[in-house]
Amino acid sequence: MNPQIKICSCNHTLPINAASARKIAEAVGAEAVQHSDMLCRREAGQFLQAMQGVEDVIVGCTQERALFSELGRESVAPLRFVNLREQAGWSEEAPRTIPKMAALLAAATLPEPEPVPVVNYTSDGNLLIIGPADVAIPWADKLAPQMTVNVLLTEGAAHGARLTERTFPVWSGHAITVSGYLGQFEIRWQQQNPIDLEVCTRCNACIASCPENAIDFSYQIDLNKCRDHRDCVKACGPIGAIGFERLATGRDTQADLVLDLSRNALLKMSDKPQGYFAPGADVAAQFEAVLTLTQMTGEFEKPKFFHYKDKLCAHSRSGKQGCTACLDVCSTEAISSVGDKVSVNPNLCAGCGACTTVCPTGAMSYAYMRAPDTGSHIRTMLQAYHRAGGQDAALLLHSKQAGAALLMEVGQLARAGGRGLPARMIPLALHHTASTGMDLWLSAVCYGATQIVILMTDEEAPEYRAALEKEIRVAQTILNGMGYQGKHILLLAESSASRLPQQLYAMSAAHTPPAATFHVAKDKREALDFALGHLLLHAPVAVSEVALPKGALYGSVTVKQDACTLCMSCVGACPSSALMDNASMPQLRFIERNCVQCGLCEETCPERAIVLTPRLLLGEEAKQTRILNEAQPYHCIRCSKPFATAQMIESMLLKLSGHQAFAGHLDRIRMCADCRVVDMMSTQEVRRPQ
Repeated sequence: MNPQIKICSCNHTLPINAASARKIAEAVGAEAVQHSDMLCRREAGQFLQAMQGVEDVIVGCTQERALFSELGRESVAPLRFVNLREQAGWSEEAPRTIPKMAALLAAATLPEPEPVPVVNYTSDGNLLIIGPADVAIPWADKLAPQMTVNVLLTEGAAHGARLTERTFPVWSGHAITVSGYLGQFEIRWQQQNPIDLEVCTRCNACIASCPENAIDFSYQIDLNKCRDHRDCVKACGPIGAIGFERLATGRDTQADLVLDLSRNALLKMSDKPQGYFAPGADVAAQFEAVLTLTQMTGEFEKPKFFHYKDKLCAHSRSGKQGCTACLDVCSTEAISSVGDKVSVNPNLCAGCGACTTVCPTGAMSYAYMRAPDTGSHIRTMLQAYHRAGGQDAALLLHSKQAGAALLMEVGQLARAGGRGLPARMIPLALHHTASTGMDLWLSAVCYGATQIVILMTDEEAPEYRAALEKEIRVAQTILNGMGYQGKHILLLAESSASRLPQQLYAMSAAHTPPAATFHVAKDKREALDFALGHLLLHAPVAVSEVALPKGALYGSVTVKQDACTLCMSCVGACPSSALMDNASMPQLRFIERNCVQCGLCEETCPERAIVLTPRLLLGEEAKQTRILNEAQPYHCIRCSKPFATAQMIESMLLKLSGHQAFAGHLDRIRMCADCRVVDMMSTQEVRRPQ
C-alpha cells in the first residue's frame, strides 16, 4: 500500500496548494498527497483520525515531530518526518522548490534498509577521573554519591582543593596511558611522588611539619620546593606513607568511563573512544561531559558500521607493505595492521566510513547505510526531482548531527532576510560525510546530479578532509578527462549559516550525461564499472584513457624486460588477480581493469623491474589480457623438461657460483628440481665408502 503523505504550507509560508500537491503526488508515485495550511497542534485531532487504518504515514514537517510521534503511539502506522520547511520552501527561490520537496518525500517512501549487526557495550558506571587536584577532586566529590569514582591526580592542589575522608580511592602519577573503550578501559601510570595516597591517612602531620610548605591538602609533595629535610617522614611515623627513596612504581587499573581533566588530553586521536571525555579547562564543556557520562551506566549498542573482506585486502603480502589507506585515514585508531591483513576494532570504530571511501579494492565497505541503499536513495530523489520539472539538480551531502543543525539554521534565517538553500540543492543526510566515495559520486552524476556538494562542519576530524579531497581530485579528473565540463564534486567546509547560502548560490551546474537507470552494485569496483561505462557511452570527447593523479585506484603496470627474470613473485603478491602467470610457458600477463595500484608487486619484485602508472584505461582494452614479459623456456640439461627461463638461470648462475652448496656442481642450477635431487643422491652413492 502507498504511504499516506501529509504536507502543509505552514500558514502560507510555503508554496504548497492543491496544484503543487498533485504535482508532488505524480512525481513521487503516490495516489494523492494531502495538504493543509496548519498541520500543527490546531489540526492534531484530524491528524490522529487520518492515521486510523493507515499502514504508513509521511509527514512533510518536523515542527511538531514530538507531538505527532506521541499521538502516533496509539496507531500502528509507522511515522516518518521530512523537513520541507527549512530544507526547501523557506528560500528566496521558494516558488521553484516543489521538485525538491518531491525528491525529499520520494526518499521517505523507500523501505528501511536491512538491519546491520550491532556492537555491544556494558558499563557499571565505574568512573576514573584524571587531572590536577584542583579540578579532579571537586568533580569527584560531586559524582561520588551517584557513581563509583576513582581519582588519578596528575598534580597537587594549587588553590586549596582538599582530600578529606576516604570516600573514593585516590592515586597520583605521571606517564599515564589510556587504552580501550566504554566498559573496558585500561589505565597505566607511574606512581613517583613520595606520598602514597592509598596509604596516607590524611592526618595532616606532614603538612604541619614541612618547613617549606611543600605539601598541600591533596597530600602531594611539591618536589621543586622540598629541601629534603625528611621532617615529614618522621611525622608520618609508623604509617609509612612517605618514602623519598621510592623508585617509580608501575600501577594500573580498569574503568568503564574516563573523565580526563588534564590540560592536554591524554588520547591524541581526533575522535575519542566511546566513554572517554576530555573537556579541557572549559567549565561548560566539563558540565556537558559530566551530564553525559552520568547517563552511561547499563548496556548499550551501536551499529557495526563496516564490513571487511580480507581476501580483497591489498595491505600486505609476505611481509611486504602495500596499501595503508584505511590505516592512514582512521581518526579513532580502530584499524591496526595484523600480518598481511588489517584488523578493525568495532568498539573503537566511530562509523565515519572514511576507510571504505579510500579503500581501492572494496575490501572495506560501509554498512550503515550500504552503498546500494544510499544509491537507491540518490536515484529515487533525482528521478522524482526531474519528474516534477526540476532542473540542474545538485546533491548536498551532510551529517545527521551538525550538518542537519546547520541547514536548519539556514532555513530559519531565510525567514529573517536570509537566502535559504538554493532550489536545486537537495539535502541528503548521512551518518557521516566521509562515508560516500567515488562509486556513489559518479553514480549520482550518471543519475543526473550536476553537482555533489559534501558539506563538512567543525565536527569532522581533519584526516577526512585530506582523504576526501584526494578522492574528489581523482573523480573530477575522470569526468573532465571524458569531456564533462565543470566542477561536479565539491568539498565545502563551512559552519556559518549566514555564509553557507552565498557559497551554494555561487556554484554553477556542471555537464552530465543522460540519466541512467542502473542500480549501485554492492561491490565497489563493479559499481564503478557501471558508472564509468555509462559516462564513457555518453562522453562528449572520444577518449581511450585518462591520466590520473598519483595514488589513484586505477592504473597500469609496466615491466623492465631486461631486468625481469619472470620469477613470478609479483603474481603471488597481487591481491586482485591483475598479474597472472601462464602455466604453459614463461609469461607474465596483466589485466588492467583489476589493478588497484597498491604497489605490492613493485615492493615484492626482487629485480625492481616493475613500474606503476596511475591512469584509467577505458573500453574493452581494460578488460583484455596483455603480455608484460615472456621468454623461451629453459630446458633441464638432464631430462629436457622446461622449468625456468634462460635469463633466470643466467642470473642464478651469476649469484650462486660462489655458494658452497653448488661448488663444483653448477650444472645442478641448470637442472629441474627433480633432477637436482637425483644428481645429489647419485653423487652421494659414488662417495659412499666401500
